[in-house]
Amino acid sequence: MTERIKRPGASMSGHHDVLSLLAPMLRVRPELQDFCRFGGDWNSPHAPEAKGWAAFHIVTKGACSVERKGQPTVRLEAGDVLLLPHGDAHVARGGDGRGPMQTIGTTQKNAIRIKETQGAEFETELICGRLYLESAADNLLLRLLPHAIVLRLSGQHACSMLVETIREELDADRTGAAAIARDLASALFVMLLRAHLEAEPPADGLLALLGHRETAKAALAMLGEPAREWSLDELASIVAVSRATLVRAFRRICGMPPLAFLTEVRLSIARNRIAHTADALGEIAADVGYQSEAALSRALQRHFAIRPGALRRSARLAAEPTLA
Repeated sequence: MTERIKRPGASMSGHHDVLSLLAPMLRVRPELQDFCRFGGDWNSPHAPEAKGWAAFHIVTKGACSVERKGQPTVRLEAGDVLLLPHGDAHVARGGDGRGPMQTIGTTQKNAIRIKETQGAEFETELICGRLYLESAADNLLLRLLPHAIVLRLSGQHACSMLVETIREELDADRTGAAAIARDLASALFVMLLRAHLEAEPPADGLLALLGHRETAKAALAMLGEPAREWSLDELASIVAVSRATLVRAFRRICGMPPLAFLTEVRLSIARNRIAHTADALGEIAADVGYQSEAALSRALQRHFAIRPGALRRSARLAAEPTLA
């Protein structure tokens, strides 16, 4: 997938109800790792992240470039946020390439590493870290994010204020600053992911179904009524194409036929509700089109290799607060 460059606020007209359905899948947990002050010529390599973790860079001052193997270089300026949802290996660079490569020193402050070039005036500031994307491998929405998302925060007051407050907390020498910055970053990244989903539909994945005439109405119908016993005939009739045309379109755009997409939607919704609500399993099963708790439990076991009870316990443990 190619990178997307977005300005928050561009809307996907007509799809806001769908975004409301998808919003609960945007559960993230940031880990702020580095507050960087760099000058001169510098480079900072980053290894690939573990499964389920995304990498991010927030530029608060100056500019830099980020390179990934086999991909175009991404240029970032103050107010830009780069998110690599799949944790790709990359190198951040700065400077004009005409001077000596600067040595980067590291100190620790408020549970955050402070990285600074030695012997050069600071021209660029970055907040760097990683983001845990909950159930990333099994999350219908997150699985279909592109490999790089660049969001330009210029003129976006709410996001810009959050970034500035995070920077101030990391720069302060106060108790709890890292924990406060982490919580602010959590809100920031939900806003950024929402902004990405509200921008022009990407070329592939879930939202691409909403951007193609031959699939949009069928995808909206299944998202709006996941419990309904949809048939290919009904879905093809909604879109006014043949069954074969509809199947080909779904396979081309999201890699699966319509009824497999419906199963993904049902189980993603069910998994999210089991993990993050106290709703009864029977109620959840009925709401996503399963005839019984046992039927839903079997489907979850086949698809995610986990039973509802274990899923709920695991989510409860993950939600328990930890000390910074």
